[in-house]
Amino acid sequence: MAQCTFIKPGRDRCKGVPVRGSTLCAAHHPNYQTQRRAGARRGGKARGTGEMPRIKSEIEAAIEAVQTGELDRGVGAVVFQGYNILMRAVEIERKVRETDELEERLLGLERALQSTEGEAEREHSWGI
Repeated sequence: MAQCTFIKPGRDRCKGVPVRGSTLCAAHHPNYQTQRRAGARRGGKARGTGEMPRIKSEIEAAIEAVQTGELDRGVGAVVFQGYNILMRAVEIERKVRETDELEERLLGLERALQSTEGEAEREHSWGI
């Protein structure tokens, strides 16, 4: 069976199966870069979905602990500062992910436009 010709940084050869008509697997073939990134984004979004409900649940528990006196108000204030920082980090991460997705979509549109323009120029040069 054929094997991908990509050599990894540790000098090991990739064990992937090459895509048809190539010596590289889908993970290393440049034509599949957009699909790989899209899949990675979907994976990142799927991982992130459980984070906010967990944080909200912890905040609610901390609020209740402060209200019932289980947690000292001073300690609770510091805990809430930590949650505030965590929430900002989650929001920044979401914005970065969203920006990456928009950038990838824009690059895809630019490539499609360049391809269309290239086809139009070839047609024009052939007198079609």
